[in-house]
Formats: sequence, structure tokens, C-alpha cells
Amino acid sequence: MSLKDRIQDDMKTAMRAKDKQRLGAIRLILAAIKQREVDERIELNDVQILAVLEKMIKQRRESLAQYQSAGRDDLAAQESFEIEMIQTYLPAPLSEADLDDLIAHAIAATGAQAVRDMGKVMALIKEQAQGRADLAIASARVKVHFGG
Repeated sequence: MSLKDRIQDDMKTAMRAKDKQRLGAIRLILAAIKQREVDERIELNDVQILAVLEKMIKQRRESLAQYQSAGRDDLAAQESFEIEMIQTYLPAPLSEADLDDLIAHAIAATGAQAVRDMGKVMALIKEQAQGRADLAIASARVKVHFGG
């Protein structure tokens, strides 16, 4: 079952359960996926859907911080709920050891020697860690590995 099918099945379940908050969050996810499909005139695969979900989480974390600083607990609670909902569709995050192993493997596979080869390393890591690791953290660790 594709990720999109799973999300659509969860929407049907939320409809039957009359869970309005959950249904609203799932509809937001499906709308974001559909928007990208229409914009690019393609059918998104699971990897592309994960990229959409990661972008949605990033946007909601930024909004959450703004709502909390403004004292809008009601809106902050909604953003937190949506983040939790979106995260249920992401794969399990990589542990620090797994991320380090992935970085070491990517460096070996690309034959990277210095920071100038970082683009090749990060491309491979992004492909393998999509939705399972924060790429900013991975990038920082790759720089440290090269002594940067």
C-alpha cells in the first residue's frame, strides 16, 4: 500500500469516527500532496510525498514558535496536533549511530575526499534518509567529518 493510499484510508476512518480534528489534519496533508501533483503535473511517489510531509512539519514548527511567543495557546495546540499527525506518516527516525553509519557509507560510496565533495555525499544521504533524519544535522556532521 502506498503512503498516499494509507493517508486516504485514514481519512475515511476519521470520517466514519466523526473525528473532526483528525479529519481536518488529514485533509490538509492530502491537499498539500494534490497541490504539488497539480503544479508539477505528476503523480507523487512515496519519496516525493515524504518531502511534502517534511516541508509541512517545518512550516508548522515555525508557526508553532510564533504562536507560543504571541501567547496564542489555542493556535499552538492546533499546530502541535498537526505536527503529530503528519509525523505518523513519516518513517521511524534514524538513531545517531545509524546516521553516522549512513554518513560513513555515503562518503565511502562517493569517494569523497574533502568538503568540496560534500554535494555528492549529501545527495546520497538525502536519498537514503528522506523523512528519517534532519538533513541540516546530517550536513553539519558531514562537515565535521571533513574537519570543517
